[in-house]
Amino acid sequence: MFYLFWLILGLIAVFPLLWVVNKLDFNAMQKVLGLSLVVAAVLYIAFAIIWGSSTWLVIEIMGVPAYGVFYYLSQKYTCIWLTAGWFLHPVWDVLLHFNGPGSHVVPGWYSLACVSFDVAVAIYILYRFRLEKISSEALV
Repeated sequence: MFYLFWLILGLIAVFPLLWVVNKLDFNAMQKVLGLSLVVAAVLYIAFAIIWGSSTWLVIEIMGVPAYGVFYYLSQKYTCIWLTAGWFLHPVWDVLLHFNGPGSHVVPGWYSLACVSFDVAVAIYILYRFRLEKISSEALV
């Protein structure tokens, strides 16, 4: 029951971000959500500093460039890379922190809320990508 509560909380928490980026053009939306993915990875560094150890700090620091690569690739090629980054971030949440060896680093509720938050962002990017594609095809 509590799992559902935290998943719903993640959907509520993502609403302001999606509301803001919905007002932006496609490129600006992609930049904001790309930077947001990097910030999401940085938040885990704070958890490692507060609750973790130096080992977990190193692991969490490695997540920042890993997710930064998805943002970079989305700027260089296609936003599908950014979508992949947002879809993969819940794997980090669940395998490392919710059910994994880093469960002492990040609270379980945060990991669950991040799952729904991250998936909602990924789906939104696909939605905007589809709209962008349709509008560019209409211009041809």
